[in-house]
This record gives sequence, structure tokens and C-alpha cells, in this order.
Amino acid sequence: MQHAHFEKPHSAKPVAVDIDGQPKGVLVAHEEGFRFLAVKLDAFSVDGQIFASIAAAEAAVRDALLRAA
Repeated sequence: MQHAHFEKPHSAKPVAVDIDGQPKGVLVAHEEGFRFLAVKLDAFSVDGQIFASIAAAEAAVRDALLRAA
């Protein structure tokens, strides 16, 4: 009897992005850095974008919130 072999994905846990204490989305590992997945409507303009670092993603979300205000 043969057993199926499944490899676990090589990704870290998602990183929460909180701006001023409010959750706005999560960052998931991507081959080019981190992909942002929005969980709040005011951050959806950044949804799906890929960033080289967590800091770059947080800055982009912060900028998007300022533009939306």
C-alpha cells in the first residue's frame, strides 16, 4: 500500500497589520515579499498588493487611510 506524500507550504504565519490600534489586514508570505489582504473596507485600495517588507506594507496602508480620510 502506498501513502500519498503531501508537502506543507513553506510560509510563515500571517502578520497582522494594525494602524492606530485598528486591524486593517494581514500580510502573508509571497515569493516576492509580502501580500497584503485587507480585512477592513478603508484598506481595500491596498488589497492584493505585494511589498518587499512589512514596514513598506504598513506605510502603504497608512498612506491609503490618509487619502481616504
